[in-house]
Amino acid sequence: MRALERTRPHAERGRYQGSSLVASAKYHLIVGIEAAIDLANHVIAKNRWRAPEDYADTFRIMEEHGFFDTEFSAGLQGMARFRNRLIHIYRDIDNETIYNLLQEDIRDIERFLTDYLRTLQKE
Repeated sequence: MRALERTRPHAERGRYQGSSLVASAKYHLIVGIEAAIDLANHVIAKNRWRAPEDYADTFRIMEEHGFFDTEFSAGLQGMARFRNRLIHIYRDIDNETIYNLLQEDIRDIERFLTDYLRTLQKE
């Protein structure tokens, strides 16, 4: 999260074009999203819930068990699908999309971590 946060101040629309900052932001998005998926899979395995069909299903299962509300789960599922795009069609994702993610959607990862830690503290 800190690495992604450090790219935000430099993420001006004009300066973001062709910058190595874009590559760095894409990499750190992949790492952040995969970390959230891994943490969710840990909870799923620990509780012996059904196995996810894909990365997006990981967050659907968490929703089914009351870990997240429907709206937030949908955002996380979209994040998991975006991870697949980052991995498999990396070059086709335009810089504007990355810019927008850094300005707005990155908060989903932060909320995930907050909710996750809060739940662990209750156990």
